[in-house]
Amino acid sequence: MAGWISPYLIVIVAAWLSAHVVKYIIASIKGNRTDFIHQLFISGGMPSSHAAVSVSLLIVIALRDGTNTALFGLATLFTLIVCYDAVKVRRSSGEQGEAIAQLIKESGSKVRLPRAAKGHTPVEVAVGAVFGALIGCIVFLATK
Repeated sequence: MAGWISPYLIVIVAAWLSAHVVKYIIASIKGNRTDFIHQLFISGGMPSSHAAVSVSLLIVIALRDGTNTALFGLATLFTLIVCYDAVKVRRSSGEQGEAIAQLIKESGSKVRLPRAAKGHTPVEVAVGAVFGALIGCIVFLATK
């Protein structure tokens, strides 16, 4: 691969795009009708693209720069925050948004329904992390 393209940027794009392609395939298999462009920007689902991207970047940093660096420490912290947020914070706020929307519908209120962005289940984050680790290794080997 060309040496002028940063492997750190390549892995981010590769993990994000490939995770969303897998999400699209899974949604299609389940019979969910959605166009591919919409699927690129949807939140929630299997696998977690948040986990895939952050773990893939962590892996490339570990393999290229080593684990005894400030950059690796920062990437580890970033990855832990992203994965925690995907499971706990975003999932909780998504469930709350769905509950509020249901209350608005049941009450017959004219209040506009809120957008409820779904977070991830722990399994979706774990699969995204494994997927990201694989993408990180592939990008590392392709760019070394």
